[in-house]
Parts: sequence; C-alpha cells; structure tokens
Amino acid sequence: MMGKRILLILGHPSSESFCAALAGRYLESAREAGHEVRQLSLGQLDFDPILRDGYSRAQKLEPDLLQAQADLLWAEHLTLVYPIWWGGIPALLKGFFDRVLLPGFAFKYRQGKAFPDKLLHGRSAHLLVTMDTPPWYYRWIYRMPGLHEVRRNTLAFCGIEPRRTLTFGPVLGASDHQRETWLKQAGSIACC
Repeated sequence: MMGKRILLILGHPSSESFCAALAGRYLESAREAGHEVRQLSLGQLDFDPILRDGYSRAQKLEPDLLQAQADLLWAEHLTLVYPIWWGGIPALLKGFFDRVLLPGFAFKYRQGKAFPDKLLHGRSAHLLVTMDTPPWYYRWIYRMPGLHEVRRNTLAFCGIEPRRTLTFGPVLGASDHQRETWLKQAGSIACC
C-alpha cells in the first residue's frame, strides 16, 4: 500500500504543550505506517497573523506562508492539532487560516455563482483537539463552536473533507495514565 502525503499542522503556539506531544506521537506513527509527513508548527513560523486590510488589498505573504501554501498543495491529507481556548481556536491558528487560505488559492468566487469554487478539493483531514472542558459538555452545552469553525467554515469551505475528530479533555488535571491513553489514540489514527 502506498502511503499518503500528510501535512501535520500544530496550531498550539508552544512546542512544550500536550498538543505538541499529540502531534509528535501522530507524526511518529504516520511515518511508521509508511506515510510521508511534513509538519508546520505555527509557533515557530515567522508571519504576521493579522490580515491587515481584510480582502480589500493583497498582503504580501512571508516566506513561511508561501512554504505553507506549497505544503498544502503537496498534501493529500491534513491533520490539525490545536487546543480549544475560550470555546474556539487559538488566535495564531485563526491568523494562519486568514493569511494562507486566500481567494484564488483556497477558494474562488465566480460571477453568477452564490458559492465559491473549492480549490483545495480532494484532500481529507483529521482534527486532534484538546480542551480543559469535558468533551461531552463542550458538545452538548457549548455546541462545539471551535470544531464547527474548522470543519465546516474553514476546511469544507475550501474543499477539504474532515473525516475524523478526536477530542481530548479535560487536559487540566489529567493523570499521566490518561495522557498516555490519549497519545496512543492520536497515534492509532495516523495509520488510516
């Protein structure tokens, strides 16, 4: 079986976080399964996360963002690892999406069409998401805004098909045994 080309995106700014540990386990397992993996650690990239003029004017992409776009085009599958903060995604991840998933690259509006063309179609995605809220509470009480934002409003909008989401929490106060169980789960989906 041929391996996939996977782009692993660590959306937590710290390389010392539990998200980084999940990304590391996923990366290791994916490579062992025969996949080719590239990793973007957003906290290590050099870019302005603010889309200064919205979409009214083009903002020059920094070299790290140009490489990120090349990596997105190369990838057949994305795996995003990020925390839920204040019910949503970290500002760094949102800024990355704002700056990289641009009109003409990720989507394109055409005259007479209400919905844009999805320029990144044909790709799939996994989400590995940490939180300090119990996942059941986040799902049923908060209604998962940080998952919907990424799955539907961002990835699916650009044509990327979200396939599987794993939520890990509450991370705060989790035992070493629980964290190891979660790391094994992250590694187990890397082969699929």
